[in-house]
Amino acid sequence: MIQATAEIDNSQLQPASLDLRLGTKAYRVPASFLPGKGKTVAQQLGELEVDEVNLEAGAVLEKGTVYVVELMEHLSLPESVSALANPKSSTGRLDVFTRLIADNSEVFDAVPGGYTGKLYTEISPCSFSIRARRGSKLNQIRFRRRNPAQPEKTTKFTLSDNDLRERHKTSPLVDGDIQVRNGVILSVDLKGEHPSDFVGYRAQKFTGVIDVDQIAEYDPRDFWEQVHVRNYKKLILDPNQFYILASRERIHIPPDLAAEMVPIDPMMGEFRVHYAGFFDPGFGFTEHGHPGSRAVLEVRSHEVPFILEDGQAIGRLVYEPVAETPDILYGQIDTSNYQGQGLKLSKHFRV
Repeated sequence: MIQATAEIDNSQLQPASLDLRLGTKAYRVPASFLPGKGKTVAQQLGELEVDEVNLEAGAVLEKGTVYVVELMEHLSLPESVSALANPKSSTGRLDVFTRLIADNSEVFDAVPGGYTGKLYTEISPCSFSIRARRGSKLNQIRFRRRNPAQPEKTTKFTLSDNDLRERHKTSPLVDGDIQVRNGVILSVDLKGEHPSDFVGYRAQKFTGVIDVDQIAEYDPRDFWEQVHVRNYKKLILDPNQFYILASRERIHIPPDLAAEMVPIDPMMGEFRVHYAGFFDPGFGFTEHGHPGSRAVLEVRSHEVPFILEDGQAIGRLVYEPVAETPDILYGQIDTSNYQGQGLKLSKHFRV
């Protein structure tokens, strides 16, 4: 079902997802697009005015620009298996908008059952220009199997609010009381553990380039401003700014579940709360079984300024069962960069 132009490496394997690798060529395009029914991505690119960027030795992808890159992986799925994609956590925390595109598709980040063909990713750096190369991993894919009686767009994969309440009684999903509404409700932390703490980061407008394959390479002060709030614990989101914040709750993804944060919920406000949003089984796990990791929030307001208050509901975490418990959980592999996290920038920055 999963094929590639180069052998799949162990570093791509996550407990319930697979990291995807960039191919050799990036195409600078005038705007985001979907191919639509009856058209491949290659055909659509042929109709647009594009500039080709060679990624073999690495190249800079400029912020404010849209690129399309063919991935090294391609698929041959049976009818009973479909796929979903998300940006990786490190990608989202750099404010790089990354979406998967399949041939003949009318939606991003979804591959229908029975699909055979190439995969592409659209890359749009928003706050920082980035350097990427062939083999760089910016997004991840996961696969969903259904029985023949289930429609492909069924919502029956996710746990109901009643299921979540019952699970929380025996294996806490968050520390403290659980709040549910079509998923577990998370709130924003604008208090910090100490009165002098900063509560988030705001991206600077004029910075250098970030190499997406470098770990602990950059000084945060060269790219981010610390966000402090006054005693009334409110933050006004500027629609022209990107913020890294954290949830008040510490969360736990049990070994037999995975979870996804809903990126936009208009009922909570006109802002995006997460770019990446997928949590592998074992995220936040501790030896005592208590939730141990905060959810980092990648926040951008839409159109108008928006006031956030400490403890305000800001996102929903939707859980669904995995086909079987993974052999190795998140936190037990070398690429688990965010286990036990609090407020944390991407892996590219020094602590």
